[in-house]
Amino acid sequence: MRAGGLQRIPRPDTWQVGNTAPWLGVNTEALMSLDTVTERLASHSAQVAAIDSAPEARASAVLIALYQGDEGVEVVLTKRASHLKNHKGEISFPGGRVEPDETAREAALREAEEEVGLPVSEVKLVGELDHLLTVVSQSYIVPLVGILETKPVLVASPNEVDRILHVPLHDLVRPDTFQEEQWSTNIGNFTISLFHLDDETIWGATARVLTQVLRLSLEL
Repeated sequence: MRAGGLQRIPRPDTWQVGNTAPWLGVNTEALMSLDTVTERLASHSAQVAAIDSAPEARASAVLIALYQGDEGVEVVLTKRASHLKNHKGEISFPGGRVEPDETAREAALREAEEEVGLPVSEVKLVGELDHLLTVVSQSYIVPLVGILETKPVLVASPNEVDRILHVPLHDLVRPDTFQEEQWSTNIGNFTISLFHLDDETIWGATARVLTQVLRLSLEL
């Protein structure tokens, strides 16, 4: 397994290794083509259904910003600032709370511009992926898929972001990167996905969304 990063992973005392990566032994060439990935993610959008959320869950939206890079399709991720109250130091998509006067799509684009300086005019929204609920921050998250014509020139907002990452999807399907764990806690049992990069670890809601991006792109 690759080194990963220094993120704090709050594993319970009782956890077990889960299933192997679903893409092991699968042809992953589709991840080299933005057109192919876009088509497959966009086609899923018509099947997305809202889920029942807890009354206290706060509406949020994130932007899955994809572009054609030198190593195939790449995705923009951020490392959240270490001084933030929730999910500090974690790897995430640009995104945040949906304000009362805006839609999830508007929120995802606004947050991406505020956090990493991605102009709204450079993003073509092509759909959304499955909605999800988070336990710790009680968020109802809508992941929006956005396509960029070229690799963006981004600047991290120091109030929110410590680092911007450009990660090739092909890098996520390396056999030494993905790990699934089964957690048993006092609030329930959970399947946790993790991606161990050379210097960071992606887990939680971001890893769940990335897992779906890879599954859909590879038609698994």
